[in-house]
Parts: sequence; C-alpha cells; structure tokens
Amino acid sequence: MASSIPLASIQLNSATISFDDRFTLSEVDWTIEPDQHWVITGANGSGKSALAATLAGIGDIEAGSIEGLPERVGLVSFEAQAELIAAELKKDDADIMDVVSLGTPVREMIFDYCRDVELAEELVEKFGLAPLLERAFRKLSTGETRKVMLVRALANEPALLILDEPFDGLDVDTLAMLQAHLAAIVDHVPMVLVLNRFDEMPDFITHVAYLDKGRLAPAQGGRKRGDEQRGEKGRLAFTVDRKDEAAFNELYQLLHLKTTDLNVPEADPASRLPALDPGQPLVKLTQATIRYGDTLIVDRLDWTIERGQHWQLSGPNGSGKTCVLSLITGDHPQCYTNDIFVFGFKRGSGESIWQIKQFIGYVSTALQWEYRVSTSCKNVVISGFYDSIGVYTKATDQQKRVADQWLELLGMSARADQPFNKLSYGDQRLLLIARAMVKHPPLLILDEPCLGLDDMNRQLVLALIEKICEGGETTVLYVNHHTEDRIKEIDNHLTLEKHH
Repeated sequence: MASSIPLASIQLNSATISFDDRFTLSEVDWTIEPDQHWVITGANGSGKSALAATLAGIGDIEAGSIEGLPERVGLVSFEAQAELIAAELKKDDADIMDVVSLGTPVREMIFDYCRDVELAEELVEKFGLAPLLERAFRKLSTGETRKVMLVRALANEPALLILDEPFDGLDVDTLAMLQAHLAAIVDHVPMVLVLNRFDEMPDFITHVAYLDKGRLAPAQGGRKRGDEQRGEKGRLAFTVDRKDEAAFNELYQLLHLKTTDLNVPEADPASRLPALDPGQPLVKLTQATIRYGDTLIVDRLDWTIERGQHWQLSGPNGSGKTCVLSLITGDHPQCYTNDIFVFGFKRGSGESIWQIKQFIGYVSTALQWEYRVSTSCKNVVISGFYDSIGVYTKATDQQKRVADQWLELLGMSARADQPFNKLSYGDQRLLLIARAMVKHPPLLILDEPCLGLDDMNRQLVLALIEKICEGGETTVLYVNHHTEDRIKEIDNHLTLEKHH
C-alpha cells in the first residue's frame, strides 16, 4: 500500500464547532502530526464522538479554524452507521418509489465505495461477509453492518482513519483480526480512535486526548507534568504523549476507575464489624456548639447523617469543618458537652472511643504524613484490617485476596510489591482510601482528600470516591474546601460559615 500520510499536520485552532442543537465543542486547540496515532477518551457525554466527527468535516465551525483536513477520510461510527441504515430505509417508501425496493446489496455497499478492490476482497473473507454479499444491507444485524462499514473504510485508501468504538460488538476472533490489521497499516495511515474503555487501547497508539464537557485544553507535543489545563467548571482536559510514562499511567488509572466493571470489593467476613440498628441514624448532632473562650467556631449546628446518605461538608478555613469531624470521631474535648448520637451510642454514656472509631474509616493529609513506614502497597491495604501503620500480624489468605481486589480496582495490581513511600502523592492517597475501606465501615470520612494533589491525581481520587458511593454499603462524608468540587453521587451538602 502506498503511503497515505497527509503532508501537513491537522490543526484545530481555538475551534468552536456546533452540531445543531445537540452538542458544542468549545475552543479546541489540537494538533495531529502525520506520524501520530491518537485515542480520544473521556466520560460519556464529554464530546468524544463529536471531536472525531469534526475530523471528518462534520459540524459547523462557529469560531476559530480547522486546517489540514485531508479530502479522503475513513469514518466508522454509530452515527454514520445509523445514517446509512436510515438512507436505506427511505427506499422502502412506497409513496415515492414506483416499485418496491429490495435495498442495496452488501456487495454494492462495499465494492462501489472502495479504491483497493483486492484489499476489500481480502477483508470480506476475514470479516466473514462473503455469504452476505447478495443480502440487502438493511437486513443485516448491527454487528454485520459495522463490519461492512469497517471494510469500506479500510479499503478506501483513507488519508486519515477515524474509528469510533471500533471494537464494540465484535466477537473475539474478529476483534483480534481487526486489531492485527490496524497494527499492520500504522506506517501508512494515521488513525484516531474513540474508546470508552482505556483497556482496549492498541499498542501502536502514540497520544491520548482526554475530553471533558466539550473541551480539550492545549498541550502541544503531549502533556508533561503540570501542563494540564482546566476545562469548564474546573474539569480536566488535556493531551498525553504516550512516551510520558508517568502521565500516561495516571490517565490509565483514571479511565480504568471511570470505566471498569469492577465494583468495591466485598468485605472479609472474618473482619466484619458489629451490626448497627438500621432504624437509627449514623450520626445526629443537636445544637452542637464549639467555642474557645470568646471565639465561637460552631454555632448550634443540627445535623443528621442517615445510612446511605452521602454528604459533602464545605466551608472556608476556620469555619469549623475539622472541629465538627472531631465531634463525630470523639477526638474533640467538647464532644461530651454537646448532644451527640453516633452509631447507636449517646456520647458520654460510658462508651469507649474505640467502640466509636471501629465504625469509621478516616483518611486525611495528616494520616498520610504519619504513614511513613517502608511497606508494600499491598501491605498498606492489609493494614486497614488492623487499624495500624504497617502490618505486624500475619495476614490471612482472605485478607490478601481482598487487598488484591482493591489493587485491581485501582489499576495498581502490577505495583502490589512496590514500596508505599516511593509512590506519587496521589497514589498514596488512593491506597489510604482503600485501607480505610477494607472493613466496609458504615461511615467513611474523607477530610480534604484532594489536598496537595495536582489536577490529574485529584480526578483519580474523585473517581474512586464515586465508586465507593456507588457501592451503597458505606456512607461517605466528603470534606472539601471548595463547594464547587462536587461528586455526582453526593446529593447532600452542608456549608459552614465563619463566625469570627
């Protein structure tokens, strides 16, 4: 095959592209060099398919510019598939047609639109389409239709190949064949793939574009540490050069957490906590007040946390967030002068602080500072069974299995034996959250869990918190300085105000 690489790079310069009233991409700066192969990824609704369609000349440019788009683009997407089928169905309209249409046969759909007939014939065999060549295109299944579109695109000698979720709906053998074919043409055809599942990324991909809410921040030459820029409402959007191993690993973990089918691992039955009265709230503060001398910190706070009712606690520095937490955990000296009910205990009724704390998972920056022992990632998670800093007791096989499941959820299985103190600050925070969760505490308190983290690691922590909220067994109390830094699973918010 002759080289189809375009002579010039493709450039989107502050481009705003609208797709009727459905979606708008905003101020996109992006450069695709001829020797690069990209994956576009991001959450559902982030605009991945819209950005890919833009490279095929679809959409209306409202501002900025797009330069260097090649004339011949191979596009395979669910939208293009739907349009082809809709066009075929129109031929059934008896009011327009004098004769009943049988529909366009598969042979025509493929060979009337390809430049490389020999390749088309080869792919027809490989995709198992030979028995279907005389069948009407509109009579095919969704998976068969997708195969026809792939053959059309691949055999048309495209200068740019755009594949939106190309692996969806393909059986194992067809998937392997397609991946092998794409790997064989990487030197001839630049590719842009849209993938929801980061784990499906082919090895030949050189760059990744992470999109959020229709925005992609500029990061020419690939994102290096610190180059990321916030998109709309503080969200993160950037490009990553796959050679930047640290940045790529962080993005892998983020997309793994956001798209994996894995759920919060089950608790170890041998380590299960005592059952609580399901009819009682987890926490109830009545007219809680904290003052130091003449300084009022918390003024007559009424707050009830029900089981399964996730909360975000926000407020400026000095508003008493940490004080309120210490009332709940029993660490504040004024907890006995207030009306506090926690986990079935009324404070001051003879309960010990450890009776209270066994029901609480707690993660804070202070804990991370304290956790300085040189132990493995796996042992950090296991230490949660013993509420210790480090592991000083032989772990059971079940505890080891639970720890492995948490590492798998975090995308850190390969780093199980790495020393905790050699990890990035963000990875340490993730492991400490897993440590707090191994016993499935009724209440997980995350005190400023994003403090000190860059945007990428912040997104990792927020994605893990979302997973825990979705788990349903643990109620999350998420403390954050910024009220706008919200998690979609958390519907309840308490904002404290400064009183001095």
